[in-house]
Amino acid sequence: MSLPSASREPAGEPDDYLERRKLRRGSAGWLLLTGLGVAYVVSGDYSGWNFGLAEGGFGGLAVAMVLMGAMYTCMVFALAELSSILPTAGGGYGFARRALGPWGGFLTGTAILIEYVLAPAAISIFIGDYVESLGLFGLESGWPVYLACFVIFIGIHLWGVGEALRFSFVVTGIAVAALVVFVLAALPEFDASSLDDIPVDSSAVGASSWLPMGLLGIWAAFPFGMWFFLGVEGVPLAAEETREPARTLPRAIRWSMGILVVLALMTFFTAAGARGSSAIQDAGNPLVEALQPDGEATAWSRIVNYAGLAGLVASFFSLIYAGSRQLFALSRAGYLPRFLSLTSSRRAPYLGLVVPGAIGFALAASTGNGARMLNIAVFGATISYALMSLSHIVLRRREPELPRPYRTPGGVLTSSVALVLACAALVATFLVDVTAAFIALAVYIVALAYFGLYSRKHLVAKAPEEEFAALAAAEAELARD
Repeated sequence: MSLPSASREPAGEPDDYLERRKLRRGSAGWLLLTGLGVAYVVSGDYSGWNFGLAEGGFGGLAVAMVLMGAMYTCMVFALAELSSILPTAGGGYGFARRALGPWGGFLTGTAILIEYVLAPAAISIFIGDYVESLGLFGLESGWPVYLACFVIFIGIHLWGVGEALRFSFVVTGIAVAALVVFVLAALPEFDASSLDDIPVDSSAVGASSWLPMGLLGIWAAFPFGMWFFLGVEGVPLAAEETREPARTLPRAIRWSMGILVVLALMTFFTAAGARGSSAIQDAGNPLVEALQPDGEATAWSRIVNYAGLAGLVASFFSLIYAGSRQLFALSRAGYLPRFLSLTSSRRAPYLGLVVPGAIGFALAASTGNGARMLNIAVFGATISYALMSLSHIVLRRREPELPRPYRTPGGVLTSSVALVLACAALVATFLVDVTAAFIALAVYIVALAYFGLYSRKHLVAKAPEEEFAALAAAEAELARD
């Protein structure tokens, strides 16, 4: 029996192909991975989400946050099951490859790459803005700051995954502690009447003080509700560097999501109630703005301001990690040029770190438009969410006997909720920034052309994700016989 043409390994592949593409095993336990999951997201608590107030008002963003929180919760439970089945660096690509075939795997992996290459580029710009606003070393936001971010933090990743995750854990801890400080400092100023102080658009359907932009404002706020959770799905990308991944990954994913839900609720309600939704809806630093009712810096606002920089660094650092692992897996399997998956003597995918970093730096330095890049990242993220949720449904239906060390509570119903909400969020990106959506589509089309015309005919059958899919095909053929 021969493998399908899309999965056949070309003749003459070196015997040490996988040996030269090996990550460091057993470098992370569940605690470090939980920290990684929170690190992906924590910068979203400090900025970005508040722009959803301008789209939907407090009520619209509140409903959007609840719905997007439900989407992420359902999705991470599905991912916990999928990662226990296939604990490899491919993450979402590997899950979709088994369920939806090579095209589905590539579509999912490309969407994840769009998210994890564009998001660090955007965050580097935000870091530059923080550095300038804080007056650190007299630096201004610009390409030297962006370059320093990529060089320093990629350098730490090249040092080794264990060191990188420990660094991320410490910085994330600082950022989370400062969020608690913010809540304690802002609570005495909390006034429930300030929550819905945005002027009402009387022409909007269903408009009220709670929904000043009407019912459509809820939908338009979806992408900003996502910012409280965007990136947590990257935890499974650490699978090959994890101790006992079938047990560790589900535990870390669940804990990460639980912590993020608590942080989102604390941050959102406290910030809007302390200063008023209208005052913070356009602020680049809403938590600091909430602590400065007269525009004068206080001791508390300075603490939160510096911690906001720590939160941005934590997310920037961890997203670089996630992007490098997704690129590594796609390259190792032949979907992308194979040289990108080579690893160093310290088992770090050095080109998988440097190449996306160079692209991210170039985008940041040439555009300076962090909001646009984040919107492109959100577009890619929503596509991957829909495909990963669909993968869970397909595998449950088609391969019910597949060993599952962890099973999603609610089964297919849970992942179906995630699928429907992900599709709704995808459409909502066109309501917020149609240009960003079409830019992401253009990148997708170019990537699909490369896959369709070249790489699908040159896949590496012995890559872990491809072997897993080939095994499924062989079992199905035997069953038919």
